[in-house]
Amino acid sequence: MTPLVSRVVVAAVGLPAVLALVYAGGWWLFALAAIAAVLALHEYALMTRALRPVTLAAYAGALLSLLGVELGGLQWMVAGFLTTLVLAFILHWIGQTRQSATVAIAATVLGAGWIGLCLGHLLLLRDIPDKGRLATFAVLLAVWAGDIGAFFAGRLIGRHKLAPRLSPGKTWEGFVFGTIATVFVAFVTLYRQHYISIGDSILLGLVIAVAGPLGDLFESGVKRDMQVKDSGRLLGGHGGVLDRLDAPLFAFVAAYYLLRALDAA
Repeated sequence: MTPLVSRVVVAAVGLPAVLALVYAGGWWLFALAAIAAVLALHEYALMTRALRPVTLAAYAGALLSLLGVELGGLQWMVAGFLTTLVLAFILHWIGQTRQSATVAIAATVLGAGWIGLCLGHLLLLRDIPDKGRLATFAVLLAVWAGDIGAFFAGRLIGRHKLAPRLSPGKTWEGFVFGTIATVFVAFVTLYRQHYISIGDSILLGLVIAVAGPLGDLFESGVKRDMQVKDSGRLLGGHGGVLDRLDAPLFAFVAAYYLLRALDAA
């Protein structure tokens, strides 16, 4: 099976399942986020094993962040995340590893924050009163549209490298077409459903179009720093779970706070 066919098969199976759980919301979406967090943190721990992250503390901090969102919202999410610092220090102290405490704890907190807090914003988006389901669908569909547009445009007409040191395969042409696709989907999904204005829907599309690729480049930077090609192989041609979450993670955060700034959350 070629990588492209593998990507199509995984998407055809996975995307409807994700959208169904987003539609259901509540503890169903929490379960999806929790499973995704554990799988992504496992991949992150394997990538950064040279830094000796305190993996159990990262798992606990990420899951407590998600549990905090589900039970009490933004404030409790932050409280759950902050437990990572304490647990990482205690477990590193007990374990007596040779790695520097500063490096090991920092790597642990990065994983819990990057994955746990950002996935927590998926739950915050879904919990927006009345329009949470629509807002979450819009962000996910916009990110996926941008990813597809950038992928095919980059392959067909891509000539100018976007960030050759971090991700040699990404091009400015792909970024432009991905941005157009992202803005179009955000506009159609949100304005046409009478959620936010034309200008606000375009602005949100632009924000997602920037945040998504930045998330992708962020993960590429971590992988390059750790000298790893893919975070895993669980999703076939898509790579690992973290390879699929990199763009949405940043997009969830950016979209949520923009909607709050627009008084739409």
